[in-house]
Amino acid sequence: MTGTPELDLKTRAAYVSWTNATIRYSDLDPNGHVNNGAINAFFEDGRVQFRNDRMISLGDDFLSGFVLVKFSVEYLKVLHYPGSVDIGTVVTKVGRSSYVLGQGVFSGEDCVAIAEVITVSLNDKTQKSQPIEGELRAILENAQKL
Repeated sequence: MTGTPELDLKTRAAYVSWTNATIRYSDLDPNGHVNNGAINAFFEDGRVQFRNDRMISLGDDFLSGFVLVKFSVEYLKVLHYPGSVDIGTVVTKVGRSSYVLGQGVFSGEDCVAIAEVITVSLNDKTQKSQPIEGELRAILENAQKL
């Protein structure tokens, strides 16, 4: 995983935005473990909560101009039903037209998975990347752990 070298995504202290989710029985694989699809959905819940908490002032039209271009995950521990998880999200890098999120799924103090997500700001009309500027850049930079 790339991102800010001094930021340890396996620790709760790395994150600026949090949400939680309940583990459902339907999240289990045939071995009785929470499957990777469910864990990936937890990461998505974290990204949606981050957007709702931090970017809602930008409006719905503006928020449709993002596209996820890379999702990389590292599964660290087995997760079981029943229970709940906490999902942390932090901005690890803001580029010219993209930004990188670091995420972690936690069961209690145990980090069960971490992810890196690269998102590009996309012009709806041209379908090409566009610079991250103004209020959006300020929001993303303020969501970094320095």
